[in-house]
Amino acid sequence: MTDSSPIVHLTNLRLDRGGRTVLRDINLSVPRGQVVAVLGPSGSGKSTLLAALTGELEPAAGTVEIFGQPMPQSSRALLELRKKIGVMLQGNGLLTDLTAAENVALPLRTHTRLPKPVIERLVRMKLHAVGLRAAADAFPRELSGGMARRVALARALAMDPPLMIYDEPLTGLDPIASGVVMELVRRLNDSLGLTSIVVTHHVHETLPVADHAIVIANGSIVFSGTPAQLQASTDPLVRQFLDGNPDGPIPFDAMPRDTDTRPSKEAA
Repeated sequence: MTDSSPIVHLTNLRLDRGGRTVLRDINLSVPRGQVVAVLGPSGSGKSTLLAALTGELEPAAGTVEIFGQPMPQSSRALLELRKKIGVMLQGNGLLTDLTAAENVALPLRTHTRLPKPVIERLVRMKLHAVGLRAAADAFPRELSGGMARRVALARALAMDPPLMIYDEPLTGLDPIASGVVMELVRRLNDSLGLTSIVVTHHVHETLPVADHAIVIANGSIVFSGTPAQLQASTDPLVRQFLDGNPDGPIPFDAMPRDTDTRPSKEAA
């Protein structure tokens, strides 16, 4: 029997950092099998939301449910949960002194007791899935930005997680590489039966592969719907973000809401 419950369910969620409320009244259900784009300007709270989804940030109010269960409190249970969530970090996070294959193998060597030949076979499969099997012995410095991002994707998929979270996957990539990465997100989501949450401010590259989109601005969700509905929205907050207007209800010069006093990592 197919599980029809949402893979992520957020109810009346409030997230604080540094004594300040970053996000409030967040209600969101992510159906299984979908690609959901979480959009918003830099400093809007997207990274804070991501931290709540991975259990790194405890809610100030409300609930976070993953795979139909409340976010676990114990360290051991949280570690087990994170094995089922693949996270592709902003900026790749590849270890520079390891080859592409060794980077992909790292989660398998850390979290499993699989024999070396099995790990090597799995690594080849993951690299093949992102079109980089021939780059297995290359070091990160020898890879283009797009290739390094795909290695990071292969590593995030190493443990066969049912849920994938992408943190600004297109930062620093040219339009061609961006298209390749987003096409991979869609194709792997469908072929592997995943659910994907793409946290980004790259609207035009992400919407074509998304099933659902939400927009975060001024501390809350200001839009939730299909990409077509988003493009047709006349909401001033949504239009300012989509059209890139400096003047509007989203203040350009306000201190980022998802940090305390330091600039957000999204602002780079």
